[in-house]
Amino acid sequence: MCESVRLRLAIGVQCTSATMAVMVPAPVNAVPAGEYVPTADERIVMHNIGWTGFETLLAVRGDRSRPRFAYLDGAVELMSPSWNHEIIKKNIGAVLEAYMLELGIAYQGAGSWTLKQNAKEASLEPDECYVFSQGQPERPELAIEVVWTSGGLDKLEIYRRLGVPEVWFWIEGKVTVHVLNAGVYELRDGSACLPAVDLELVCKMIELPMQSQAVTELRAILASRR
Repeated sequence: MCESVRLRLAIGVQCTSATMAVMVPAPVNAVPAGEYVPTADERIVMHNIGWTGFETLLAVRGDRSRPRFAYLDGAVELMSPSWNHEIIKKNIGAVLEAYMLELGIAYQGAGSWTLKQNAKEASLEPDECYVFSQGQPERPELAIEVVWTSGGLDKLEIYRRLGVPEVWFWIEGKVTVHVLNAGVYELRDGSACLPAVDLELVCKMIELPMQSQAVTELRAILASRR
């Protein structure tokens, strides 16, 4: 039995009747995603789950990294990333971190940090996220999402409620940048957090077959531009 199914059964046993799960079809993600891959992420969306029930799910999972959770207005998404999803996530992180080191940018990666606010009825765990100052903030300054399989909760709305200043979505080989301005995300051509980062170059490096090759070629290209 997969992790997401075990946790779905656990929530049914441990939550009160007021927070029992009702399975319904998942809505399409607000960020368009082309489901073009042979191996999709495994995803379950449950509705009518109170915040206490969501916290119970987190407790049942414990320190395990899967499934990943998202929560929005009583709906819980449980997602186990596919091999492809994880490889893209790792490649983005490796390439971006190498890029920031080459540019002398101070950063702290926080991976799939569980972000949540009960009052906003919102929570999720990014593929990658970063802060650019010392100390532990309330939220990351940059979050990155890999959209490998369509469907699920509206991640951009969750990020908006959590007040994350900038979100990148990798979709079919391209990165879209969303910057929070007066409570609304604006689509931008470049990053506000990392304006010196060439996103087209990042995407090109991500497509290389090996992570080590991507980092090596990135460093060579950046050295040639100095």
